[in-house]
Order: sequence, then structure tokens, then C-alpha cells
Amino acid sequence: MDVNGAVAEGFEPVREAFVRNFTALGDRGAAVAVYRDGHKVVDLWGGTKDVDGTEPWQRGTAQIVRSATKGVTAAALLLLHQRGELDLEAPVGEYWPQFKAAGKERTRVWHLLAHRTGVPVLDTPLTPAQAVDPVLGAEAVAAQAPVWEPGAEHGYHAQTYNWLTGELVRRVTGRGTGEWIAQEIASPVGADFWLGLPYAEQARVGRVAQLDDAPVNPHGLRTRPKRAVSEAYADPASLTRRAFAAITPLPDENDPAYRAAALPGSNGIATADGLARFYASLVREVDGGTRLFTPETVELARAERSAGPDRVLVAHTRFGLGYMLHGEASPFLAPTSFGHPGRGGALGFADPETGIAFGYVTNGFRKTVTADPRAQALVRAVRGVVGV
Repeated sequence: MDVNGAVAEGFEPVREAFVRNFTALGDRGAAVAVYRDGHKVVDLWGGTKDVDGTEPWQRGTAQIVRSATKGVTAAALLLLHQRGELDLEAPVGEYWPQFKAAGKERTRVWHLLAHRTGVPVLDTPLTPAQAVDPVLGAEAVAAQAPVWEPGAEHGYHAQTYNWLTGELVRRVTGRGTGEWIAQEIASPVGADFWLGLPYAEQARVGRVAQLDDAPVNPHGLRTRPKRAVSEAYADPASLTRRAFAAITPLPDENDPAYRAAALPGSNGIATADGLARFYASLVREVDGGTRLFTPETVELARAERSAGPDRVLVAHTRFGLGYMLHGEASPFLAPTSFGHPGRGGALGFADPETGIAFGYVTNGFRKTVTADPRAQALVRAVRGVVGV
């Protein structure tokens, strides 16, 4: 398997793991980037741009990253807090009066980021056409009654995170989340990340698809979900199934119109370098320049706010403010890491202690939710290099 790009001295095991992802784990097209102390040390890509094509993956090839989008959107809200424009302890209703309906009056801003709002589902799911309309999405979650008392429990808001966070950004800034991220995050950092793909960038993005084959796993990582998880996804009445079905039917992720829309929790598009560079900018100055988070905001982001049985994912999960934390369901580099996976593939995270920032994108999605074996194989290689 031919792999393009380069690694810094000492990071050769990451290249070896990346090659094995193609030869043993069935990757069709993918890229990985790693920064250390704000400087790139891994930049690799290989395979095909389209999951079902022959055109080779290029240095600037980008892919949809699904829920890895949530980590970038979380940064928007945390930056607004850092700038004094958003109070994390305030009721959401102070910024968005309509949200106080149906028993959500005491919902606080930080509850949205920690998946404690109690509205992971919609009693009436939105169609893909309705979902990309931010007004309709905001109206739907504002009217929705919570399935648990806001703040009392936690459960992954897989789809409703789109409209909860997007509307809050709009209420505070007067701008759409995609526009705000482009102007305040992606452009200053120089990160290839788009929430609402511009027409001029469409040719860079490959076709994606769900891969149903289950390759042999040489790393000993679990690739099949536990029985309880499988049963929850199979039950139409479960919170799990209903949370992921808040948009029904599933959108066509290859549709240019869908990619041009802005769903702040699920349809961001990025290169591996874009994800890694974004996370690098949260904990260090990138290439001696921009840093987004102050040390205090980093600690806010990764301070545990939710932990234990997840009402939606049917697993033990840990969340800070908008970020998954290191644990069984989301194994990052070290206990100090924070980031976010995309269902079935993409992963981005930062580790403040080692200065490592990581980004992986692929065009072939597996049935995993939070810990894809291909991404984890690369994380294991980085962990071996840095000795944590």
C-alpha cells in the first residue's frame, strides 16, 4: 500500500499503523495528521478520494466528519464565554426565550454542552429538508418536552445538538454558526474546516459510504457493540434509536445541498490536517501564531461535567463542555485528553499535557459510534511514540 506524506523523526510507527489500516482494517481512503506543541509532525494520506472511486486521495482532500463537528461547535460557544458574551451558568432562556417552554425553564447553557438538557429526541422527527432549516430546527427543540429533568442526567444529544447549539450561537452573535466558525475559528487558525461547504470547495470532498464488511482486527480492539447497545439501536422506542432518528430518513451525505447546509453537530467537513490544526490551536500557538483557548478555557472544556451511564449511548461516557473525555467509550491519548469522534470514522482531539493534537478522516464509515478501530490504531501508535 502506497502512502503519501511525511512524518517527523520518531513518528514512523504512525505511518506503519496507517498502512495497516488499509491492508488489515479495510480503509478505502483516509488521512491522518498530528501536531506536537503547535507544529505538524505527521501528515499522511492514501487510498482513493471517493469510497467507490479510483481518483487518488490528495493532500487537500476533505470528508464529512459527522459528530466530530461537535467539538468545533463547542469551541464557538466556549470562545463566546471566553470573550464575556455568553454566561455558561445562565438559563438558556435568557438568550432564547422560546426555549423555556415545556418544563425547560431551568436549563442552563452548560447543560447543552454536557448533554444534560433532556431533549436528545424529537417527538416528531424532522425530514432532511426540514433539518437543514435552522429556524424549523430551533422551533422543534424549543417546543420539545424533556425526557428527563434538565441537568439531572446525561445522554448523548446526537442530532438535537445541531439546533440547540446553532440557535444559541445565532442568538448571541446574530450570525449563523457556520459563518461564525469560518470567521472566528477556521480563518484565523488556517484550518480546512467548513460548516456549510462553499461551492468553490466542493471538488475537494470525496464520496462517503457505510462499509458493511467487518475486517479482521489485528489490534485486539472490540469492533462489535455489546449486546445491550445492539438491542437499544434495534428498538424503535428506545432513546438511542429515537435520538439518532431525530432526522428521518437519514440525509444523503453526498448531496451537495446537504453539504452546503450547516448542521453544527453532524455535517462539518474537514481535512485531517484541518481537524488536527484546530485542536492544536486550542492548547498551543500553531506554528508560533494563533492560539484560540486560554489555559482557563482549556480547563473548562475538559473538566468533567457528565459521567456514568449514558441514557442514549447505553454505555459509560464522560463529557466536559462539548467534548468527550478519555474513557472506555472514547479512548483518546491519555486521561488529560479531550475531543470528539464522528460516528463510524473521524476523530479529533487535543492533549494539553503532551501538546499532541490529532485528526483522522475517512471516506468509509464503520458501525462503531465512539471508538473506531482504525482511528484507535493510530492513537495507539502516537501513544507509543510520546510514551503516555
